Amino acid sequence: MIRKGTYVDIDKILETTNLCAAHLIEKNIFQWNEHYPNKEVFFEDLKRKELFVLEQHTNLIGCITISTFMDPFYEPLTWLTTNKNNLYIHRLAIHPNYQGHGYAQKLMSFAEAYARKNNFTSIRLDTFSQNTRNLTFYEQRGYTRLDGICFPKQSEYPFYCYELII
Repeated sequence: MIRKGTYVDIDKILETTNLCAAHLIEKNIFQWNEHYPNKEVFFEDLKRKELFVLEQHTNLIGCITISTFMDPFYEPLTWLTTNKNNLYIHRLAIHPNYQGHGYAQKLMSFAEAYARKNNFTSIRLDTFSQNTRNLTFYEQRGYTRLDGICFPKQSEYPFYCYELII
């Protein structure tokens, strides 16, 4: 079941994202670290009512942020559509014990259905250039790879931006 996140979920979300970060680091993928994601960004997601969680039998196994807010670091990019009426995906995470079972697909399908239902023009996101699994994941869903952006506190490598026209 996918539902809106609540403040009660924050500790479980942070546990999941911390385990995801450690899981990635074990694979030499330095996408997330002690700086990101953090409690503050999830509190902001909650304030905007943009945080969703995936539960299975009352266990929180994943999360996704579906936002209408365009972060300033996206402004200089050349997108496929105009900067109007777009959704932004952030912090998609599936607990490592549940990865590989289609739960990330389920969250992305939820986000795409939400975009269609609410007449958004496109969905935009970024993902780490060194995470080939994520690159393949989004490209197989029809997302178009665009320019890269850098987050120095996260990695020396860029994050590729993607967009799917709805």
